[in-house]
Amino acid sequence: MPSKAKTGKKLVIVESPAKSKTIAKYLGEGFIVEASIGHIRDLPQPSELPAELKKTSVGKFAVDIEHDFKPYYVVSADKKKKVTELKAALKDADELYLATDGDREGEAIAWHLLEVLKPKVPVYRMTFGEITKEAIQRAMGNLRDVDSALVDAQETRRILDRLYGYEISPVLWRKVARGLSAGRVQSVVTRMVVDRERERMAFKAASYWDLTGQFGADSGSFKAKLAAVDGAKVATGRDFNDDGVLVSKNVAHLNEELAASLAAGLQDADFRVRSVDTKPYTRRPAAPFTTSTLQQEAGRKLRFSSKSTMQIAQRLYENGYITYMRTDSSALSDEAITAARRQASELYGPEYIPGSPRVYSNKAANAQEAHEAIRPAGDSFRTPAQVAKQLSGDEFRLYELIWKRTVASQMADAKGSTATIRLGAVASDGRDAEFSASGTVITFPGFLAAYEEGKDETRGDDDSDEGRRLPNVAKDDALTASEIVAVGHETSPPPRYTEASLTAELEKKGIGRPSTYASTISTIQDRGYVRKQGSALVPSWIAFSVIRLLEQHFSDYVDYEFTADMEGDLDKIANGQAVGASWLRHFYFGEDSDPGLLSIVNNLGEIDAREINSIPITDEITLRVGKFGPYLESSAATVDPKTGEIVESARANVPEDLAPDELTAAKAIELMETAAPEERVLGTDPHTGHTIVAKNGRYGAYVTEIIPEMTEEQIAAQPVEYYKNGKPKPPKKPVKAKPRTGSLFKSMTVESVTLDEALQLMSLPRVLGEDAEGNPITVQNGRFGPYLKKGTDSRSIGSEEEIFTITLEQALEIYSQPKQRGARAAVPPLAEFGPDPVSEKNIVVKEGRFGPYITDGITNITVPRATSLEELTREQAVELLAEKRAKGPVKRTATRKAPAKKKATAKK
Repeated sequence: MPSKAKTGKKLVIVESPAKSKTIAKYLGEGFIVEASIGHIRDLPQPSELPAELKKTSVGKFAVDIEHDFKPYYVVSADKKKKVTELKAALKDADELYLATDGDREGEAIAWHLLEVLKPKVPVYRMTFGEITKEAIQRAMGNLRDVDSALVDAQETRRILDRLYGYEISPVLWRKVARGLSAGRVQSVVTRMVVDRERERMAFKAASYWDLTGQFGADSGSFKAKLAAVDGAKVATGRDFNDDGVLVSKNVAHLNEELAASLAAGLQDADFRVRSVDTKPYTRRPAAPFTTSTLQQEAGRKLRFSSKSTMQIAQRLYENGYITYMRTDSSALSDEAITAARRQASELYGPEYIPGSPRVYSNKAANAQEAHEAIRPAGDSFRTPAQVAKQLSGDEFRLYELIWKRTVASQMADAKGSTATIRLGAVASDGRDAEFSASGTVITFPGFLAAYEEGKDETRGDDDSDEGRRLPNVAKDDALTASEIVAVGHETSPPPRYTEASLTAELEKKGIGRPSTYASTISTIQDRGYVRKQGSALVPSWIAFSVIRLLEQHFSDYVDYEFTADMEGDLDKIANGQAVGASWLRHFYFGEDSDPGLLSIVNNLGEIDAREINSIPITDEITLRVGKFGPYLESSAATVDPKTGEIVESARANVPEDLAPDELTAAKAIELMETAAPEERVLGTDPHTGHTIVAKNGRYGAYVTEIIPEMTEEQIAAQPVEYYKNGKPKPPKKPVKAKPRTGSLFKSMTVESVTLDEALQLMSLPRVLGEDAEGNPITVQNGRFGPYLKKGTDSRSIGSEEEIFTITLEQALEIYSQPKQRGARAAVPPLAEFGPDPVSEKNIVVKEGRFGPYITDGITNITVPRATSLEELTREQAVELLAEKRAKGPVKRTATRKAPAKKKATAKK
């Protein structure tokens, strides 16, 4: 067979369309750049496996656990067309360049492309840390093969996550709630948030007092704080533990009385300077950004969520503005160091750069193979002013942050001096009081001229004195005193995590990978384990149940050190020091005295679901996590304040916005005392004899009937059925009848609704009659108010009360009118973002049936659960709409009978 004629074409495959457009500009003629749009294949759901595999060792996980954990991959349904396009492009190419990202996931994408496309032309692996002309040229000179060790590490991670999730999640479904999920990293991150809330719940505040005063000298006045009494240091918040106990020795713990009497005794005292201490002050710049520190700083300074930060950074990278945004490295290339030093010198002066370049090493617990730090792209940096017109608002803000941090990292130290003045006097009661004041003065700003790193919330006293100038005084100088007052304080509980501080703690512990932090934090919010309260992350009560179960029965798998060690093991696989199949075998099946996951799951024993879902609040009140949410239950008999009846095991719903640490004993008692009755008997239905009750439910008040269960005599009296051999079958368990229910009108309450009203509500929908064509017309109440229904044609009516008064004639009159869309008062949008760049229609956020959604009138996309409306930006809205358009319309599942399945061709 003759060989294929040379075409001179070279096919380059990257992940994203945006990246492909940018690279195409630098490659020139002969190169065709295509995008795979992420992964082209993955592990299927086990239910999607071919029938012949479902009962084999592949069937449980789509991974062959008996043959070296070999994964069974399939090309995703939405990627089949893309694979066909790539194969067609490859037919006309003489060479194939796999230019996906250079991390483990990018390496795995490249390998999957190689496996699926099966090229018969030379294949080259091409990686670059930035999309600039210089970087692409350097990449073409450093081509290599696909790194099998990196691929093995990524495959191992994917299979590990499948084993973990598919074995542990079903336990959560059985013992906590359906639909929950466990994840190797997400469960540990959830535990961190729960642990912090537990610390806050157990915390006991301690009170302490001190004094402040205003002191004057000839050269000026200053404020000072009481530091010691009779030579003993005055207790501050740092001297107490979380149980409110003073743990420091030889300190003076002032209460209100002691502090007030000391303040009174110092009103006429003679104050003098006792010492003046001056020390040089030096502050060094922070290292250039890694993925983790970028997320932290964008959260602090720009109020971006981790997810938003990474989305914006991805766009900046793909369009050639910054280097690759998933990196553990804080190192800069020689070209970048030169560019940063040159720019600092040009903008601030030669004195603002040190004599030699700064070199940064990574301090992360588990730093993996990486690129450079995140920095502006190119061998010379564009200033924010030079790119301002090319970027959106959020893109510009993030680029400016990265540019400042990079330039500042190569600038000189900030210099100054810190002065501490100690002054004192003897009070009228003989106690010696010593005050202290400190101030730092910056004499040379150095890198601070460009950038200053933000800080997370901390505990304890705020002793920051930077920037405060103190007057020029000397030892024994006399001082005038005024405004000496006693000030009370309380110790504070550990601050809740924010996305920034949680990211920092994850990196410190070596849990997970910085490149996955954003998606992990987003996932635990989407799953309902964590919600945002302002910027703080607050765990839900269901998260407490999940973590309690995992701690008791899967302790290793939510252990911080164990999880970090797994990352270290994956690093060894990536470095070629270990093999993924062997590691997975040990993880799943265990070895000797070290049980694997399978053994632990198979030997769980009995798990008391009630105990797992119960948290004592007081001796008599317990919080329980139920099917419809958390509620309080009292074990003590209580008296209903409205009826005077004794209620056994009274219950009360817990407000959704009440944080766990706010559910104190006092709050629990208050909720129990003010709770509406859970159930009120209204009477008996005269037609059925069933008891009718009104209840408070999770989604509002309603009425229902209580259908008594069949007695043993009634069950026994049922007709007997027989087997084919003539023997009688055992009596069938009766099918439980579904009770009639009806939601209360807005004007009704559990306390006020009557039996007659309840019977009316349960009779809905009400049949009004038929139209001329014989179509029945009914009236009923719905989630969005009362309405008429005729076939598929629904029409709203005015009020709930009209449900029982509207006539057939009135209904026919309504149907005789053209259907009015939006006839009700227009509801203003929740937010507006101006015209969409594609549709040119106005982008707004509206409240929808399933929550707020973004729309331009053509395309709709739900606002992500992890993103609050306050955080949502125009850039995010535009990107979410663009992603929805790219996916195309949702494909509906056909109802026709499927043809016979062909033999699977997917590669094992």
